[in-house]
Amino acid sequence: MSGFDDDEEEYRGEVALTPLGADGEPVAEPVAARCHVAGHFSPLTGDYRWSGRLSASPGVTAAYEDGVRTVLIRTPGGDEGVATLAGPDLWGGHPVSGVGTPPYPVPRIDLGDLLD
Repeated sequence: MSGFDDDEEEYRGEVALTPLGADGEPVAEPVAARCHVAGHFSPLTGDYRWSGRLSASPGVTAAYEDGVRTVLIRTPGGDEGVATLAGPDLWGGHPVSGVGTPPYPVPRIDLGDLLD
């Protein structure tokens, strides 16, 4: 089970974190980090919301200190999602959050199946 909520999908493991500029283009080489993120579909907003934490990483902290606030998180399986990077927590890790496609596979739902 997840450390977040039983109705959430999640990912825990290694990721490649690519710092992005204001234009959404990479501004530095990817940094390796460990990540734990989970998310769920929000019926109120009609989108998928996910959040979690990156473990302490000098490369991630350096990117944050250089002004990076948007990152692309990519898992070894090739799933990726764009997240907002927050300042370091008490343990040196960084909270992340995203809206839309998460960096892990989620079940796909065919709306036609729901309407039948």
